[in-house]
Amino acid sequence: MHILHLYKDYAPVLGGIENHVKVLAETQAAAGHRVTVLVCASGAKSEVKTLHGVEVWKSGRLATVASMPISLRQPLALMRMNPDIVHVQSPYPLGEVSAWILKHRKPLVISYQSDVVRQRGWLRAYAPLLRRVLRHASRILVSSPRYLESSPWLQPVRDRCAVVPLGVDHVRFHPPQLAYAGPPTLLFVGRLRYYKGLDTLLQAMRDLPDVRLRIVGTGEMETPLRALAAGLGIQERVRFEGDVPDAELPKVYTNATLFVLPANARSEAYGLVLLEAMASGLPCVTTEIGTGTSWIVQDGLTGSVVPPRNPEALACAISDLLAEPAALYEMGRAGRARVEGEFTQARMVERVIEAYHSVV
Repeated sequence: MHILHLYKDYAPVLGGIENHVKVLAETQAAAGHRVTVLVCASGAKSEVKTLHGVEVWKSGRLATVASMPISLRQPLALMRMNPDIVHVQSPYPLGEVSAWILKHRKPLVISYQSDVVRQRGWLRAYAPLLRRVLRHASRILVSSPRYLESSPWLQPVRDRCAVVPLGVDHVRFHPPQLAYAGPPTLLFVGRLRYYKGLDTLLQAMRDLPDVRLRIVGTGEMETPLRALAAGLGIQERVRFEGDVPDAELPKVYTNATLFVLPANARSEAYGLVLLEAMASGLPCVTTEIGTGTSWIVQDGLTGSVVPPRNPEALACAISDLLAEPAALYEMGRAGRARVEGEFTQARMVERVIEAYHSVV
């Protein structure tokens, strides 16, 4: 089968969707499929190369507007290709519309990663096209049943949707041989963006005087978050560690007591870091925002789920978990077992291939 993956960026660009496409493409190529990835280059120059058995086309871009590349060369390259199936990551308007118009006779699979949450003005203009693209898709892959239930864009096309959870490398991420023995330490990993809810976590730290917090990642919210920590008088217990090399990330998880993802908006559509933490044997605390976060973390079994933007509830949940070391350990074991059963990369790729075969 000739599989074409269509998106805006690809490795070595860092990002959850970019890494997801890389895993899919390389695993499918290793299984004997012909795999092409068509994305946009960082500049005006186009290039083609083969990486780990995957043919990667990077089409020159003219500019980037509202996080979307503007490229004429990508649709032209798509026009010349003849794959058996086109797989687009959404939201990506240039790719979605190009696949719909130029490859209307080819099976189109869309991985629907998230609703458009913040760019409301832009969405009003794009909405009619998006609805047509979704109706045209042969199959729409949704990462969690919670997101399928809560997205107004997916309700009219439920018959075309299939739940295919994202997965993690459960061999790379694993519980430590010895339990973490340091002071109670909370961990956050991710881009420092508005919807991650780190301001709520910093406010909760006021009620957790003996607890430390490690924040791994960078982003536009770093400066105001540092200022908030200083204003709350907790800066001595909060470490902003910046980006960590990918090879060192598994060790980061094993040197923590509890993982926290206090997201406050639907832009946090899934929470892949929750799976990395659970694979590492860490209980998780997250929020109920109507997305995959509260489906991945089972309240009372693998961690706790609390309302968003509620520092008191977040502090209470963290305090309760830290007060019961035996229960904390069992939640970590349950989280690891849940990843092994439902959220491995091998299981994810298998489900994607099943979706392809159902429409080819």
